[in-house]
Amino acid sequence: MKWQPAVILGFAFVAVLVPISGQTVPAEASNETRVDRLLSQMTLEEKMNLIRGDVEPAATNQGQAGYLPGVPRLGVPSLRFADGPPGVLTRVAGQAQSATMAVAATWSLNDAEQNGAAIGKQARSLGIDVVLQPFINIDRDITFARSYNTLGEDPFLTGAMGAAEIRGEQAQGVMSQAKHYVAYDSDSYNVFVDSQTLHEVYVAPFEAAIHAGVASIMCSYNKINGPFACGNGDTLKTILRDEIGFKGFVTSDWGGVHNVHFLNQGLTMEMPGELASDSPFAAMMRTYFRTSPEDSAAPSKPNTGALAGMLGGTIPEETKGGSMDLDAFPMDSDSATMRTALQDGSINEAAITAAARHVLYEIDRFGFLDGKQKHDVTLQDFKANGEIIEKTAEDAAVLLKNEGGVLPLKARGSIALIGPTAGQVAAIGTFGERSPGVPELQTGPLAALKQLAPGAKVTYAVADDMTGATIGASLLSHDGKPGLLRTSADGASRVDAVLDFTKGNRKALPANSVVTWKGEVQIPAAGAYWFYLQLLGTRGILSIDGKEVGRSGAVKGTVHGDVQHATQDNGLPTTDGLDNIRRAVELTAGKHAIEVVTSIDTSNAPVQVRLNWMTPEARARAHQEAIAAAKSSDTAVVFAWTRDKPHFELPGDQDKLIEEIAAVNPNTVVVLNTSQPVAMPWIDKVKGVVEMWWPGDEGGPAEAKTLLGLNNPGGKLPMTWAKSLEDYPATSPAHPERSAKGVDGKTTFSEGLLVGYRWFDDQKIEPRYPFGYGLSYTTFELSGLATKTASDGGFDVTFKVKNTGAMRGDEVPQVYLAAPASRPQGVQFAPKTLVAFERVSLRAGEEKTVSLHVPLRAMQYWSESKKQWVKADGPRELFVGDSSRALPLSGTVALPGGL
Repeated sequence: MKWQPAVILGFAFVAVLVPISGQTVPAEASNETRVDRLLSQMTLEEKMNLIRGDVEPAATNQGQAGYLPGVPRLGVPSLRFADGPPGVLTRVAGQAQSATMAVAATWSLNDAEQNGAAIGKQARSLGIDVVLQPFINIDRDITFARSYNTLGEDPFLTGAMGAAEIRGEQAQGVMSQAKHYVAYDSDSYNVFVDSQTLHEVYVAPFEAAIHAGVASIMCSYNKINGPFACGNGDTLKTILRDEIGFKGFVTSDWGGVHNVHFLNQGLTMEMPGELASDSPFAAMMRTYFRTSPEDSAAPSKPNTGALAGMLGGTIPEETKGGSMDLDAFPMDSDSATMRTALQDGSINEAAITAAARHVLYEIDRFGFLDGKQKHDVTLQDFKANGEIIEKTAEDAAVLLKNEGGVLPLKARGSIALIGPTAGQVAAIGTFGERSPGVPELQTGPLAALKQLAPGAKVTYAVADDMTGATIGASLLSHDGKPGLLRTSADGASRVDAVLDFTKGNRKALPANSVVTWKGEVQIPAAGAYWFYLQLLGTRGILSIDGKEVGRSGAVKGTVHGDVQHATQDNGLPTTDGLDNIRRAVELTAGKHAIEVVTSIDTSNAPVQVRLNWMTPEARARAHQEAIAAAKSSDTAVVFAWTRDKPHFELPGDQDKLIEEIAAVNPNTVVVLNTSQPVAMPWIDKVKGVVEMWWPGDEGGPAEAKTLLGLNNPGGKLPMTWAKSLEDYPATSPAHPERSAKGVDGKTTFSEGLLVGYRWFDDQKIEPRYPFGYGLSYTTFELSGLATKTASDGGFDVTFKVKNTGAMRGDEVPQVYLAAPASRPQGVQFAPKTLVAFERVSLRAGEEKTVSLHVPLRAMQYWSESKKQWVKADGPRELFVGDSSRALPLSGTVALPGGL
């Protein structure tokens, strides 16, 4: 959907849940008599087809993450599982939703549910049955390679937002799979957590998901207190089944099974199960639930080059690490398969039947036995989903600093927009388990701002040109002759003056062309040259001087359809919509051998290939042009970005750029497109900062509206923003046992309950911005706190919120409960804990009464000795405010004792 500025979206700025269009939420129970009858008719192998993944036939495969073959003979359909969050990843590019952290920053259950609905509808359009989301681990360690995909640091906020998303997804007739269970909150694969913390922090969001009716849960890669999470009887059977009462199925993370006997410890389903022989995962992931004879051939070795390419590589601005360490991935720990386990009696058919029953229970519950699933691929509703994406991006905007009212921007002044994410939308941040986005639907902040403020004088300087310029013909040769030698798969050859074959210049090659270009490039002077291999409809590898420099992320045999998506390798595609493999290479002056090799993906699209670069001189010139643009404008707006590699830093020279711009323009504003906190060495030198996260395909208009005041930012931080990385509990130098490396190979969550703001409170560390923080273009006042007991053993909190400013805006009042004055011995409490919140929309001068319920569970702790929830005795202080460090209202609540 190309954005139209005249369209006004009809969303109410409220926190209450609204009906979701489409199907109704599935009933909590299935027809168990029917389930048991079907199971009684199945052979052993048919039951295995309900608990072991397989390879979908090529004729129908959508390149999704997983496939379950079902039992066609009995009318039990197959299931497709697709990655997220957010969105859905298949062969067909889906719209990019706002990042999960952006959804969390809305602090709106309505936004979370609407995002779930959009994901569910996208899944239906793409023929998917199970969406592998929400991601409800805790943002405990911001150096964890996957922490950017969480819903923040607080278990209550995470659980509430995740549950709302599940309701939205499953209302569309799609199963949700909450992940990753449990304590997968570190790059460590060997984690130790005490029982109280495990229940109150890490299991808590999954309990909320189960109460929301989630169909399935994915167990995680890590060990938890000894056993692997996918074979841990304590977490899977005792906690998940017995304590919480989960009835759905538990799927292993892909390659998370290391012993066939995990089935006896509570695992339901192995994924990916049987693998295609050409999969690069074949050497990493074994099929333990195999009932056929073992393959006697020698095991293959992992294709580390292909796997590294799939993870996106490191772009020139990322001089430090941050990607997942494949070498640390747990490998096989046992050789027995289901075939041998059945033979020796260590697993019996009853255990297989019980596991298959959990799967069939959900298949029936969702109506899939009655034909209610959808496997055909149809057009996505770009307009309706786009409206949700834009609304979420607007609601997620967090105003961090606004000195002297520098924002909103003056619609008739001169404005310089600076940075590549000012010209293009930083829709996804980093490619991974998510919708890749549809670049042709995107309008950048620059274009949107020009449309919204036609009276403003807007200039643009890219500063860091990610598209670059095609390497000129005068610099390319082969065998002493001009041009590069092109050789096709059939052996035919010709010479090309430049490597530039795109739809834009009408020179795209036919679909499924396989081509190699060889020759030399003339380097005019020694230095760091940034090479950009740009392509679509094909895969490619760039080599210089005989050494591979970079390759595209699409890999034959992987789980995403071997289709090269435009956003795969750089986050931002080229300005004309090609994928962009960008690498920095130090070269001496003179000629250097260069080679580009392509291979087919499965898109059947025209093959587009181009070789661009940025010379050292061109990069320096672009940097200076940005400084000049800022100097000659009333206001300079720098768009800064990160893919969370490196951690807690802006990649490249962005910090330097911001400081230099602030030095020449006193009205400098920074727009952040990140998903985690970053160091801000320039914070005292700029007037304004707004966090826009990775906003999705419709982020450009949302960012422009926020800057111009057409959207009043009302988002709040879902994590604490520290002044230094060492201030966080997981990265404190005083506690190496908490780090991903750990001590003696063990990572111990020794901070216990003190995650995020709780740690900062306990240790009296002043954050840069506290949890729950966010400014507004208007002002609010809270008053009239009152509490009363509720019938469920909890209590209700009532207070008033008034908009005391001059424009409409949203406030998010937050309720925190203090630790009891008298604490039972051996029980840990945080100084205060979030127990309720609501997003409230108010016109200028309007006042509303807000009533929030705090359930009994908020007053309880998990007793390790009693192995149950126990209410803490005595009165508790209660605080209400607009962040964890701004709590103007306080009172005391005292409830009767007991459990």
